[in-house]
Amino acid sequence: MDIDRIIARNQPYLLSLFRFVTGLLLFHYGVAKLFKFPPVEMFADVTPLSLWGVAGMFEFAAGGLLTIGLFTRPAAFILSGEMAFAYFIEHLPHSFFPVVNDGALAIVLCFGCLFLAAAGGGPISVDAMRR
Repeated sequence: MDIDRIIARNQPYLLSLFRFVTGLLLFHYGVAKLFKFPPVEMFADVTPLSLWGVAGMFEFAAGGLLTIGLFTRPAAFILSGEMAFAYFIEHLPHSFFPVVNDGALAIVLCFGCLFLAAAGGGPISVDAMRR
């Protein structure tokens, strides 16, 4: 079997899986910031109207939409922007290098969400069922 053909045949489903995992990861961060579950020391003092609290609201709401694949493109675009802001506001001031400033995840999520904004949610999504 040719691996390229196998992957190409399953590409739409892998896109849906990528969307689901990315959305779930962002949703998880939103839950940790807003509802303190699981308890994470870094998010212990986050209040709803703080910068981190507003970021948690975006991650909770738009991450949930990404997870189920509803309004995938706009939700992913908003989250891509949020992750770019997170990198430039929180990580870049500490160092230029992502390996030093602990900003690699923000960069990967930024460009992963930007890709989802362009590619859509895939065939296993609420968006696909609505068409």
